[in-house]
Amino acid sequence: MRHVVFAFVLLSANLAVAQLSTPQPGEYVTDGGSSSLTIDSASKFDINTQGANGHLCSLEGVIINGKSKIDNSACQVTLKAQGPHVMVTTNGSEECRDFCGARAWFEGLYRRPSPLCTRQSIESSKKIFKKEYSAKNFSAALAAIGPIATDCKQLLHWFESAWISNDLALTQFKLGDRAACLRTLKPLAAEAAMTNEEIKSNYPPIDGDMYLPVVAATRTNLKLCTKK
Repeated sequence: MRHVVFAFVLLSANLAVAQLSTPQPGEYVTDGGSSSLTIDSASKFDINTQGANGHLCSLEGVIINGKSKIDNSACQVTLKAQGPHVMVTTNGSEECRDFCGARAWFEGLYRRPSPLCTRQSIESSKKIFKKEYSAKNFSAALAAIGPIATDCKQLLHWFESAWISNDLALTQFKLGDRAACLRTLKPLAAEAAMTNEEIKSNYPPIDGDMYLPVVAATRTNLKLCTKK
């Protein structure tokens, strides 16, 4: 009888571990926001990555026992829960590269964002910000964009984060808080002091071209916040 009880306890423990390691449906994103993962209630997943110079990854599949074979290729992806997050790895097959451009890759830890930092919530906050800013309701605009700029920064793509920082800094300026404006722009100030040619030399061609308008906005806002 004791053997039967022990076997039942062991089986229950193994089932519990399996349940804990199965990724839950939802939205996940890597640090820096370059890759996103969605899992639905039927265990179907989608991964999309924005790599350097416009290179992308795009793949989808169904998770069975924590794994998924992608299309008819030799590429197998493992999606393993790590607490609230998901670790994505491959079996090392070169065919996994077929789903990505040369400067993009999808393996890594995908974090479960807080409700504030889901893509839907971020887009909603940005719409509210634009509406309130256009109406010159700068306190309401600050309340909309401020938490996104700070609490979600870890999971934002660097390009989006730079734009949001400029939106926040300009709002702080409109509210008369020049010191806060300068603090917000400080991480971008070094590049703003470079020439356009120097900036473009630091990035792949497409990224450099896309980043120059952000740098121009940063320069303008730094001037505004340093004027006496």
